[in-house]
Amino acid sequence: MSPASGPTVRHRRLASELRNRREHAGLTPERAASLLGWSRPKLVAIETAKQPPRVQDVERMLELYGGDEPVRLALLQLARDVRKRGWWSAYGDVLPGSYPELENDAVLIRSWQTHVIPGLLQIDDYALALIRGSRPDEDEEAHLRRLAVRATRRTLLNRTNAPELHCILDEAVLHHSFGGRDVMRRQLLSLLESAERPNVRLRVVPWSADAHPGIDGPFVLLGFEGPLNLDIAYLEGAVGVGAYLEDMEQTKRCAETFERISEVALSQEGSLALIMKLVEE
Repeated sequence: MSPASGPTVRHRRLASELRNRREHAGLTPERAASLLGWSRPKLVAIETAKQPPRVQDVERMLELYGGDEPVRLALLQLARDVRKRGWWSAYGDVLPGSYPELENDAVLIRSWQTHVIPGLLQIDDYALALIRGSRPDEDEEAHLRRLAVRATRRTLLNRTNAPELHCILDEAVLHHSFGGRDVMRRQLLSLLESAERPNVRLRVVPWSADAHPGIDGPFVLLGFEGPLNLDIAYLEGAVGVGAYLEDMEQTKRCAETFERISEVALSQEGSLALIMKLVEE
């Protein structure tokens, strides 16, 4: 499926939760379809995000499966939003995957970075240096479209309902002068300004820190509102390719890892002092 026709993140989350509700009710696909008066292929298409359900269909499924009222209301809202697409759909050529949609819906973003400044806190010159360096085979037009994506993502922090952003950086991130010393100096100054936002927390793990589970690599943990507990972890990989973890136990382990990294990080005040020292140097 193309980015314009494939299921949205909301659609996949709805499909997964409807399947979980049916299984929790002890119903097989055949039995549930029979009780709903549907064919089995229709039910399976809804549960595998092959077919977007109507709100009325979701209401009937939830009446059959039962469950808590807050969960029912949350799933019905997902059903209403299932076809909603945002600005990212216009950048399908340079923006594969679902990350911008997840980021847009999150209320809490916890980011552990070992190589680069998080995208939400990158200045344009720093971001463009990264894009050009990591994708040398693309033309400049594609590079500029990727830069436009980064710039649009940054507006997330300016919303009235902006998410909480908790970033922990390995100190090595602050020493990689992508784009040159002047660009990096301006990037570090921008980090100091970003940390003044009430919804941004910024901390650094110094080189002197003891070993910790974050040495396995960077990740982002995205938290969402509502009773469904559908937090998602994104494990970053090469050239923008990463893996998504949606299992509750896996995301819980990621949250525990983030807390353990926090234990060896400098305080925010100490972290900002370190950044200022590097700016002066």
